[in-house]
Amino acid sequence: MKKIFLVFLSVILLTSCNTSTLSISEIEIVPDKVQKVIDDKYTLQKINVVDKHISYIVFRSNGKVTTDLEAQGDTLIVKLDVTNQQDNAITQHVYKLTLDPDIDTMDIHINGKSTTIDNLIGI
Repeated sequence: MKKIFLVFLSVILLTSCNTSTLSISEIEIVPDKVQKVIDDKYTLQKINVVDKHISYIVFRSNGKVTTDLEAQGDTLIVKLDVTNQQDNAITQHVYKLTLDPDIDTMDIHINGKSTTIDNLIGI
């Protein structure tokens, strides 16, 4: 029984070491240090947390936004798709992005098109 438990525990540990840490989620409560550097004049901002594998993406849009991530080697593609666009209803969306240490490059796509980041900050 002990051997079976040890084998089971080893499998779980090895599996958890190989899982990707990539994730993105929209946050409602923005940390103060992030809120202080957000500039409303930019449509797309990326805020990197120094010495951590965390970034925040701030995207101002006039519609509902859905997100997805795609890793291609050492490049991460962040997909932001806007639907139900309104003429004048601009909303700020803040996403917390947890990165895999193997990611060297990030490409943000809005509605399928690679987009330039308006403002890049480290905190």
